[in-house]
Amino acid sequence: MAKYLISRLVAMAVSLMGVTIVVFLLIRCIPGTIVEQMLGTEALTSYETVESLRRYFGLDQPIHIQYAHWIRRVLVGDLGKSWRMGMPVLTFILSRLAVTVELAAIAILVAALIGVPAGIISALKQNRPADNLARMAALFGLSIPVFWQGTMLILVFSLALRWAPPIEWVSPAANLRANLEMMLLPGFCLGTASAAVIMRMTRSCMLDVLRQDYIRTARAKGLAEGSVIGIHGLKNALIPVVTVTGLQMGYLLGGTVVVEEVFGLPGLGRLVLWAILQRDYPTVQGTVLFIAVMFMVVNLVVDILYAYLDPRIRRA
Repeated sequence: MAKYLISRLVAMAVSLMGVTIVVFLLIRCIPGTIVEQMLGTEALTSYETVESLRRYFGLDQPIHIQYAHWIRRVLVGDLGKSWRMGMPVLTFILSRLAVTVELAAIAILVAALIGVPAGIISALKQNRPADNLARMAALFGLSIPVFWQGTMLILVFSLALRWAPPIEWVSPAANLRANLEMMLLPGFCLGTASAAVIMRMTRSCMLDVLRQDYIRTARAKGLAEGSVIGIHGLKNALIPVVTVTGLQMGYLLGGTVVVEEVFGLPGLGRLVLWAILQRDYPTVQGTVLFIAVMFMVVNLVVDILYAYLDPRIRRA
């Protein structure tokens, strides 16, 4: 296990280095810099003023020098300072992190509560109306654009039914009810596609497990159907489901931009969008790198969890 963890950590380090290069270059491919954003595209400003601002932000240096300066700070845990807000990027991120983590947690909980039971029912009722309905719902969930679904949820629950969540985000510690009122709709919206993925994986794994000899043996011994399905069937089908769920959690952490923007949530996704529009390079680079680290850590935890679910992996 120690050797496996070391190899995974080395792979994570290499992947993160690739992430730093990609995000550093891509943000600079967008036309315009923070200098143009601050002065305006039609501002009557002298050449000396523009050049002094470029020197202040380090934009006058070659791009490889800019990258070297940034990565040197990153290696010691310094993500730099926001050019627009003047505060450390890490502090900026941590102030928004709770919103994104809560949103992703609610979304994955919704996805699991919908996807796992639907997948089990679909497998047990293979090629019957319940199975066809579940598969159609899964296809529907994968096909709906998140921004459209979010807009429809707001129209139905806020305008038609007059159920309007609080405008400003409230932490669970301050007011749990107000927090859930605001987070349930975006959590459901974000978890729909993940629920479809989990449902399809659960169905496929359950169908494979239910054909195994030990399931037929358990039924022949007279065990109750609930015990056969819950103890012998679902437990052995959990490993691929856990894999998909862990991957979905990682994707949700990094894919909240649209949902947070539609519902006005002050999370990391909205922070990245704001920083891109402002050409705030340190904030974009630091936030994307932070999200990438969270994504990889979640995947690593899921891999370690395999050992506790399957003794064969533990012995290997």
